[in-house]
Amino acid sequence: MASTDPASSYRAIENLIAAYAELVDDGDFAAVGVLLADATFTGAAGSVSGRDAIEKMLRENVITYADGTPRTKHVTTNLAIEVDEETSTAVSRSYFTALQALPDLALQPIVSGRYYDRFQRRNGQWRFVERRVKTDLVGDVSGHLRRSDADR
Repeated sequence: MASTDPASSYRAIENLIAAYAELVDDGDFAAVGVLLADATFTGAAGSVSGRDAIEKMLRENVITYADGTPRTKHVTTNLAIEVDEETSTAVSRSYFTALQALPDLALQPIVSGRYYDRFQRRNGQWRFVERRVKTDLVGDVSGHLRRSDADR
């Protein structure tokens, strides 16, 4: 039976949000696709849905280096999660800041914004059903994205 404890639901959702940051920073775009397999991802590059499309979008847009990573750290803060146990749904909003360091780029924040997420509990497990990324501040993303928002 699925847990209907709001605290355990909050923690499960918080762990999904943390997993996204870790997987992107590891350059494991296939695993991001699995994490968001039931979701629609909307960002500067448009909207894509499903595991394969999300993985493809990341591979086409995010630059990775010899170590297989984008050399970033995504920091997620100001997390607000609202769980509706009766409908097995939840929403969250949070801030993100991506830091990057490269041989020719000192460690610095390169982009920040907000995540707006929706979740659904299916078969006792919380899953992303939507992640909307709204970028607020953009620094030097030339070593992170193949095309910047200004190019679109």
